[in-house]
Amino acid sequence: MLFCRYLKAQCSQKLELRVACKALLDRDTLNKSDPCVILMVQNQGQWTELDRTEVIKSNLHPVFAKVFTLDYYFEEVQKLRFEVYDIHGTHSIGARDDDFLGGVECTLGQIVAQKKMVKPLFLKYAKYAGKSAITVHAEEISGNNGYVELFFCAKKLDDKDLFSKSDPFLEIYRINDDGTEQLVHRTEVIKNNLNPVWEPFKVSLISLCSCDEDRKLKCLVWDSDSRGKHDFIGEFYATFREMQKIGGGSKVSRTESECCQSLFLSVLQLHRVYSFLDYIMGGCQIHFTVAIDFTASNGDPRNSCSLHYINPYQPNEYLKALIAVGEICQDYDSDKRFSALGFGARIPPNYEVSIILFKIQGVVEAYQNCLPKIQLYGPTNVSPIISRIAKLSAGEETIKDASRYHILLILTDGVVTDMADTREAIVRASYQPLSIIIVGVGNADFTDMQILDGDDGVLRSPKGEPVLRDIVQFVPFRDFKTVSIAFLPFLILYLHPSTFPSSFYTSIPPPSLPHSIPPSLHLPFLILYLHPSTFPTSLYSAMPQSYSNQAKRTERCGSPSSQKLQYFL
Repeated sequence: MLFCRYLKAQCSQKLELRVACKALLDRDTLNKSDPCVILMVQNQGQWTELDRTEVIKSNLHPVFAKVFTLDYYFEEVQKLRFEVYDIHGTHSIGARDDDFLGGVECTLGQIVAQKKMVKPLFLKYAKYAGKSAITVHAEEISGNNGYVELFFCAKKLDDKDLFSKSDPFLEIYRINDDGTEQLVHRTEVIKNNLNPVWEPFKVSLISLCSCDEDRKLKCLVWDSDSRGKHDFIGEFYATFREMQKIGGGSKVSRTESECCQSLFLSVLQLHRVYSFLDYIMGGCQIHFTVAIDFTASNGDPRNSCSLHYINPYQPNEYLKALIAVGEICQDYDSDKRFSALGFGARIPPNYEVSIILFKIQGVVEAYQNCLPKIQLYGPTNVSPIISRIAKLSAGEETIKDASRYHILLILTDGVVTDMADTREAIVRASYQPLSIIIVGVGNADFTDMQILDGDDGVLRSPKGEPVLRDIVQFVPFRDFKTVSIAFLPFLILYLHPSTFPSSFYTSIPPPSLPHSIPPSLHLPFLILYLHPSTFPTSLYSAMPQSYSNQAKRTERCGSPSSQKLQYFL
């Protein structure tokens, strides 16, 4: 099952869908319809809502700013349904038949093949919704090109209202290669204000300019009207390269008035999104720690039925998992020295339950040598292990320069006995440069491990505090009895959950970025690089670059900057 999930994810591509409608039915008596588009997806024969656009007031030809993001699988038929509704205040959608303005079904493959799909809308019983049509534009999201943060304000705008001041909002359009215009962002409306300051917003470079600094952008300022008849205030054209220039203003012509008014781009910050490749090639070291379960539930190591039994002809499951993951991770640690911990054992001479710590190159040999000298006991407490490694990672100056990242591999056979303490330890560890991989050995009940994984929801401490980011990945080893063990590192590293967006992420670039991959890293690097979210990137996110080869790395996407530009409308 995991292998199928791996193959499926490997074949997927991220797509952005943008939606616009034309000639919608007018369901309102005094005003025009207030349309909203709902995107439905079909799963196991059932239609469920995936997302919806914003509501555009009194408009029969809406262009929605909302962007739908989907995973596209070439080998699957992914059925979609777009439903357009006229929204009446807080009423629930579908409360009355006249709320429905039309819908259409298609497959994601059809949209991808056409790139820009235009289809008529249908009412119930396959009746045409007049001349209504919907346009869906698909664009692939490729690479980690970062995003730009923009902050606009204006001064002395024209007053288009008679008894009050204008209610301005700003729209940004990208000019495509074929001359068509694509809406990138629409700001909020600032009521009764001729000197508006709009909220800062972020947009990917792919969406803004297709990572082309010289692509022309069109910005328009409107006076909002509740009936949908917005009054034009002014516009300007500029390329992304021009926006990045420091100082100087750019004056463009007006179509409505000769009045002098200004639109300011107060802040433009370009954030590079670094990949796992950047960190590894930049010198980030992966420090690998393995923790092995030595509780009595594993069985007497001298008995062939024990999970710790040392068979002279083939390794046990603990060794298989240790070798499969360890051989990959060791290539990213310069000294090749792992920390190896054991828990749940009684250690001579006093035979007290303790943690075994040995730091040597031969982790496998150390594991085999320690088995005859210890007594398997209990309980299965993993919180001390997590807290120990979290404290170690917190004590280093790794967060400042992204020079080291920790991976903790926990091999265990059963139920965690200190579940509450473990949840608390994971929440604390989520603030450190650390990821945790748990491999379940044997056929025990691993329900607790799946809870720690957090795939069914955000993991929280006993007091209700959520993890800052998802750092735990659980994989039951028994799933590999019918699949080659070689796929274990692929799946463990690839299926690590995507990180959660958070204001905690600081902007930390890799220590440096060499121009080529060291020859010794080629094969293992390719294996690790298949994982999309990857370990270092989950803590160290994008930051304006400060290293010398910045221009070569940013290429078409430009360099980070923060500046103020002035445009005359």
